[in-house]
Amino acid sequence: MSRFKAHSVLPGFNLALGFTLLYLSLIVLIPLSALFFKTATLGWGGFWDVATGDRVVASLRVTFVTSFAAAVINAFFGLVVAWVLVRYRFPGKRIVDALVDLPFALPTAVAGITLATLYAPNGWLGQYFAAHDIKVAYTPLGIVVALTFIGLPFVVRTVQPVLADVEAEVEEAAASLGAGRWDVFRRVIFPAVFPALLTGFALAFARAIGEYGSVIFIAGNMPFISEIAPLLIVAKLEQYDYAGATAIAVVMLLISFALLLSINALQWWSSRKGTR
Repeated sequence: MSRFKAHSVLPGFNLALGFTLLYLSLIVLIPLSALFFKTATLGWGGFWDVATGDRVVASLRVTFVTSFAAAVINAFFGLVVAWVLVRYRFPGKRIVDALVDLPFALPTAVAGITLATLYAPNGWLGQYFAAHDIKVAYTPLGIVVALTFIGLPFVVRTVQPVLADVEAEVEEAAASLGAGRWDVFRRVIFPAVFPALLTGFALAFARAIGEYGSVIFIAGNMPFISEIAPLLIVAKLEQYDYAGATAIAVVMLLISFALLLSINALQWWSSRKGTR
């Protein structure tokens, strides 16, 4: 049987598996375990009191609603940006393509200060919104703007290679059979990119949930209005309420895990449906 064994330059399975488990334990499992152990010191009653407090519930609502809204916006415009970058040639295309990655390279605090300056009532862009009684900075709308900025690259970079693999000849064949532009997009293009689009949405959503640096400068951080859960965690840490901070973190972790599990299940279902 040994002569049929494929040669591999990588280490053996046992060594690779052991290294993988060790790495995941140090980076993921041990920190998460410490999070739950610290929260357990509160007891169930103490944990419930913290998790269901009015201010905590309000901050969780702001965090997840704005994160979901930003992810939906990024899913739409990210698909549009990826489509333009893949299907069209125009002057400055490489510059536009590089600008997509700017949120990856830009420190989040710098992004937050910049956005707050732009969208403040007397800012370059905010003054035009203020003229119509629309306030962006220091409101939940400002949080959505910041989360949209930091999440766009996840959708674009996830969808872009999939769009590149969808050959234009397939669209031309569908058009030659009498399909209109909307039918071509709905029946040919969208089913091919939907799993990748859903993955990009999940990545942008997960990134937005834990965002802190770019949000605190534009949110206003008003309790029950524009205070996000990560900021409340930091506030409890500054008060040396470590158990309370970990309790909020556990609630965020459980809700995020449930939402991402649902998104992955939907992605699996759509992929399986597409293969039939």
